[in-house]
Formats: sequence, structure tokens, C-alpha cells
Amino acid sequence: MSKTAFKTNPVALESLLRQCADGTIQLPDFQRSWVWGEDRIMSLIASVSGAFPIGALMTLESKSDSIVFAYRPVEGAPPAAKAMTPEELLLDGQQRMTSLYQACLRRDVVHTITPKNKLVNRWFYIDIQKAIQANADRDEAIFSIPENRCIKTNFDKDILLDLSQSQHEFEKLMFPLNRVFDWDEWQDGFWEYWSPRGDTAKREMFKRFKNEVLQNFKSYQVPVIALAHDTSREAVCLVFEKVNTGGKALDAFELLTAMYAAQGHKLRDDWLGADGKKGFQARLAEFGRAADQQVGVLSKIASTDFLQAVALRHTKEVRADKAARGASENELPAVRATRQSLLHLPLEAYLSYRYEVEDGFKMAVKFLRQQNIYRVIDLPYQTQLVPLAAIFAEIGDKAEHAGNMAKITRWFWCGIFGELYGGAVESRFAKDVVEVPAWLQGGPEPATVSESVFRGDRLLTMRTRLSAAYKGIHALLMREGAKDFRSGQSYDQAVFFDEGVDIHHIFPQKWCEAQKIEIKIYDTVINKTPLSYRTNRIIGGVPPSEYLAKLETGKNGAGGKIEDPPIAPAVLDSYLRSHFISPADLRADNFTSFMAERHKALLTLIGNATGHPVNEVVDVPEEGEELSEEVARDSGISAGSA
Repeated sequence: MSKTAFKTNPVALESLLRQCADGTIQLPDFQRSWVWGEDRIMSLIASVSGAFPIGALMTLESKSDSIVFAYRPVEGAPPAAKAMTPEELLLDGQQRMTSLYQACLRRDVVHTITPKNKLVNRWFYIDIQKAIQANADRDEAIFSIPENRCIKTNFDKDILLDLSQSQHEFEKLMFPLNRVFDWDEWQDGFWEYWSPRGDTAKREMFKRFKNEVLQNFKSYQVPVIALAHDTSREAVCLVFEKVNTGGKALDAFELLTAMYAAQGHKLRDDWLGADGKKGFQARLAEFGRAADQQVGVLSKIASTDFLQAVALRHTKEVRADKAARGASENELPAVRATRQSLLHLPLEAYLSYRYEVEDGFKMAVKFLRQQNIYRVIDLPYQTQLVPLAAIFAEIGDKAEHAGNMAKITRWFWCGIFGELYGGAVESRFAKDVVEVPAWLQGGPEPATVSESVFRGDRLLTMRTRLSAAYKGIHALLMREGAKDFRSGQSYDQAVFFDEGVDIHHIFPQKWCEAQKIEIKIYDTVINKTPLSYRTNRIIGGVPPSEYLAKLETGKNGAGGKIEDPPIAPAVLDSYLRSHFISPADLRADNFTSFMAERHKALLTLIGNATGHPVNEVVDVPEEGEELSEEVARDSGISAGSA
């Protein structure tokens, strides 16, 4: 029989809250801060006061010799709670228990938020008369008041309710919620206030309130699901996410932060920085940026990306070590970068590989610069950076060898044009870090290279940066020496940023629309190329023959004013050819021929980069022709609508 990993018991609410106060129940450090607003707190209180269910709690039994996660007391607990070793960690119920602890047991004002997300300090009360009214809505009996215990109106000129002194509470019949588990002292004061006044009805009212409302708090039982202390960390994390569906998904970094903190290491400080020193996140984001950039191409590297690269290095070394010890293939552990592998990443392994991986990511920046990729927006696949950094981290200076760099470059472009990093990619990461270094040492082609296939008709469907291959084509054009139509400059990093280079139409959009060419045809990557901001302004909306004439004469200013030196036709033609453009088609404004010829030229460009010639050339449809079913589907349009 399988072992029961949990048990369920009803526990008195008062006991749970007192355990929160003394620190025997605490939170795992991956729990986020308490964030409930006053409306939700009052609704929760109303449920308990009416003996209505508020849901089960879930805890993890904790033993001092087997604590996996760092822990902290619930918010507002006394300082002494922090020194306690918890008996249980609260996995589900933090918001409810913290709200009830602060409002019902703690004697300090509650720091909460209004429905408009304004931070406020509040005391909570129960209106005794409303609470015992037959058929009354209990929610209407629960209310909060400001820290000074006064509710005012007329721009704070008039006082509607003053509970700043105990006798005012007695007089107004307003019971302070933080006395619901210890009401004797308040009750004595209530008797002393009303007895001299001879109002026995008030005494009877309080007795009824005590029996019908306060006793509900005292006797309230909460179902608690307690996980055994030896529950696996994966199960704990899975359970935590299942029961916290309303919040932000918990990632492996937060879980590892709590695990490493239990061993005395502050992972969050490594990533975010501490004591005035920048962490990995800032160092990577700023590395390789241009002078006027705040951040560079690694600005979106996540903490989990970094940990995946570390896990790849660690699991590969573990596998290699066991292989060296004579383990059979079936006995060798897998190289992995899965969530599970991150949760099993030992602190010693992280400490061993963290700086090596940082260097790997920085080498990736230099590599991307060689491929003319300078901005995050132009990065084909964010995910491909993980295996790229892990490979560079492993091979180090060997990457500088021309033969090795040529292979890594081919692998990179095969991944992009094979469109291999757009889905579940952890298994591909593992293959890459095993197969690419082996390939550099004379082994077979890695799967990312051998499996890369680019369909020629994909060029007909690429219109935006949502496609990795779309961005890849423009980086390749710049890498292969595309020169700006106006300046004749190649697009190195300085020119790219100084001249505001971006992707623009060759046959301008305005002209294409005037010729009744449909957007699904003229707006593809075939009719686009990298150009400087100023060159694109010169192109404007006129036909190519006109803007080429402007460039040749230099008459590109307002009213035909000469603003630039003239460009010889042969020189301008060489600039066009550097973009894989047929000069004759542009000079003749022959859109159809231009599209067909450039389509073929771009396929050659892609084939050269991947080492896989692309032979499938689909004729560019003219107006009125039908697109194939497959191309139409990729384009998001109906076949036959061209």
C-alpha cells in the first residue's frame, strides 16, 4: 500500500491564531506578503462570526533536523516568534490567517488597503445590535474605523462616531474585534458602565451577543490538511501552486531562494544585488549595451533562465562523472533544465557554476553582436540564449577558434530558421549542451542542425516581429553586408543606433495601396529590409524609381533641394544588391518581378546560413491568384482570397 502523505484534522481557530503569534506556525519564505484589503477582511470576519466555513488550511509538518525551506512569522507577529523553530509551515491560508490574527487577536492597529488600493490603518468592530438582529445580514454588522477610532464627515468637521475611549464603545454598543477571544475584561467594563444606569436590557443584549456571536469565534474549527514532513519538495511546490491559483505563479527561483536561505545563502541577493552591489540581473542587462541604451540585449533574461543554464552545466557534469566511473548508458542520469531539475539543484553546484554561467551569457552578447543583433526586440528567440550561454560557459576560450565559431553560428541559425525554440524547449536545451560541444570535437551534427527545415513558402507569411525567422532574416542581411541606400554604410553597432536603423518597406506601403496590391502580399518580409531613419524618410510613399532618382541626384530635400552628394547609379545598384534586391526591378517599379527574385535570393541567404539549401520556391501570387491552403493558413487568411 502507498503511504498516506497527509492527514486532515479540525483545529480550533483560536489555537491556530495563537500558534501564529508564538511562531509555532510560520510561513515558508516563498510565500508572498500579506495583501488583503479591509473589505475582504470584514467579509472573512462576518463568515466566522456566523459560523460559516472559510475553507481548509494546508500545512507542512516541520522538524528542526529536516527543514527544507527558510521560514518567517506571519506579518505582525511579536519579535519573539522569529526566534522560534516552527512546528508547521502554512502552505495555504496565509491571507486568511494573517487577516484574522491581526484583526481578532493582535492588539495593534491593522495596516491594510482600501478598495482603491490606498494604504490605511484600521480598527475593526462589530455592531452588537445589528449582529443579533434576526434575519439581518451579518456583513452589515462588521465595520472598520480609522486609527484614531473616529469616523468624521463634512471635511472632518463633524464626528459621526467616536470610539476613542472604552466608555464610548460601551455606550454605542460597538465591540472591538480584537477582544473576541478574550472578552472578560471588556465585559466587566461594559457591566460597570451600564449597571449604575439601571439598563438591564443592555446586559441581556450583551449576553445574547456573547452566545450568538462571540461563542462562534471561540468554538470555530478550521479543517487543516497537514502534509508529512518528508513530503518531497516537488509535491510541496505543486500543492502550493494548486491551492494558490488566484495569485502569481510561483517559479523555481522563489522556491530555491527559500531552500538556499535555509542553508544560509541569499539567492535573491545574488540576482538582485545587495549592499550597493549589482546582482546578476543588472550586470547582464547592462552588458554590451550601446552608449545611449539603458539596457542591452540581455535585459529580459529571467532568474529562471540563469538557473536553467546552471542546471544544464551541473547535470551534464554529473552525467560525465558517472560515465567516467564506468556507469552504463542506462545508469547515466539525464542532462536536464526542467523545473524539477532546478528544484534539485544543490547549493554547492549553483555556487560552483554561477560565475561561469554569467560569463557564458556575456559571451552570448558578443556572439549576438557578430550576428548584428543588438536589441531585445530584434532577438529571434529569447529561449535560445539558455543553451547558448551554457555552451559558451562550458567551452570558454575554445569559442574563439574560427572553426568552432562557424559551427556554433550554423547551429544558431538552424534553430531560428527551423523554428525550433518556440514551444516546450527543455529537452532541446539538453540535446544542445550535449551535442554541440561534441560536434566541435568532431562528433556528428547536433539534432538542432540536422532537424532544421525551412519551407520556402514561409516567406510569404512573415509580416511582423512575432516570427523569429522574420527577425533572423534582417539580422542576416546586416551581417552579410547590407549597406544603407543613402549613406552606403554597413550596419555595425554604431551605425545601427546612431542612424536609427529599423525594418522598412522597399516598395512603400502608400504606393502599394495605390496600386491596389493587397496587404497580405506587399507587407511580407520579402518587401522589407533594414534602413536608416533618414533613408526611410527619403523613400516616403513614392515608387522606387522616384526615390532612387532622389538618391542619385541628392535632391531629397523639400522642393527638390539638394541635401546630399549625388550617388552614381552603379554605386547605388551595389547598395541595392547588398540587400539581395534586383536593381532593374526597382528602377522599373516592377513589383511582381522584384518579389519573385527577392524571394529566391532570401532563400539562398537562409540556405547559406543553415547549410541546408532551400529548394521549395513557391511562385509569388499575382493579383487574383490563389494562395496555397498551407500558406493561407499560416497567413491567417482564407485560401482563394488573394
